[in-house]
Amino acid sequence: MQNNQHLRLSLPSKGRLQELALHFLNSAGLSVFKPNPRQYEAEIPALPELGILFQRPGDIVVSVRQGSVDFGITGIDVVEEKRGDNGDIIILHDSLGFGYCSLMLAIPESWEQVNDVQSLKEYTTSLNRPLRVATKFPNLTSKFLTQQNIPHSLITAEGTLETAPTIGYADIISDLVSSGQTLKDNRLKTITNGIIQTSQAALIANRYTLQKNPEALEMARRLLEYIEAHLRAKENLLVIANMRGLSPEAVGEKIFTQTNVGGLQGPTISPIITRESNQSWYSVTIVVRRDILPKAISELRNIGGSGIIVSPVNYIFEEEPPRYTKMLNELRG
Repeated sequence: MQNNQHLRLSLPSKGRLQELALHFLNSAGLSVFKPNPRQYEAEIPALPELGILFQRPGDIVVSVRQGSVDFGITGIDVVEEKRGDNGDIIILHDSLGFGYCSLMLAIPESWEQVNDVQSLKEYTTSLNRPLRVATKFPNLTSKFLTQQNIPHSLITAEGTLETAPTIGYADIISDLVSSGQTLKDNRLKTITNGIIQTSQAALIANRYTLQKNPEALEMARRLLEYIEAHLRAKENLLVIANMRGLSPEAVGEKIFTQTNVGGLQGPTISPIITRESNQSWYSVTIVVRRDILPKAISELRNIGGSGIIVSPVNYIFEEEPPRYTKMLNELRG
């Protein structure tokens, strides 16, 4: 670790979430370098002031909340479960685009008459006792069931939950679900309106560190700048086409008659030096959303575009990251 690292970012210490977090940061130009694979410390060469720690997802939230760590990347599920009510945690970015899952209620397949929250409530009434629910998320689960007016008792568990109804120490479970295959393998099913919390990876920070430490605030800006530029670029492609025209303005007028080829603020149009002096060619460069690329290509061809080249985009930087502006407003509020 470098001596000038006085700010710290915690990442998941193992499993799929760690792999995805490291891949995401690497794709965003913030590669993590771990000198010793056995240590729980690392660094980001692009941000030498920022030290990296590896912790369990839930411990990341606790560390950021307590202020022993300044920033963290972990799932929204554990953030909402462990953030507390005192506002010490601020969510800088709630949709990093990986680690998708949902905290859901799952019941035995044999409960054929139960298919939604209302029928679960009716079934619980017939039990003449509180519903026994095994979960690793007691706060979120209890809040949800209380809002639904379902009497319940929670059984906090750290191991495998799917076997709890079969063994008999719980009636149902509240657990994270991604594909749902593990539930099916254990003869469990989800119910309509039984989603307690949707989740994906998020970037969090300690609110009071940002308020009191200008260097931490600047680091938040830099992290958000790289992350937002990368995420925005993933949704877009760079398209270059050649077009005939009397002038750049004339080519621009053609482009603006179309719907999907306007670019971010507008096209970049440059003259092309050709061997044929009697024709004026221009190179048109635009940024196009990935999901509308076929429409954009068709529109360019309709107005005379040719030699069309499509390339990926690594970053699209704004003047100031929108989420940084949002963070500043929240800190001031």
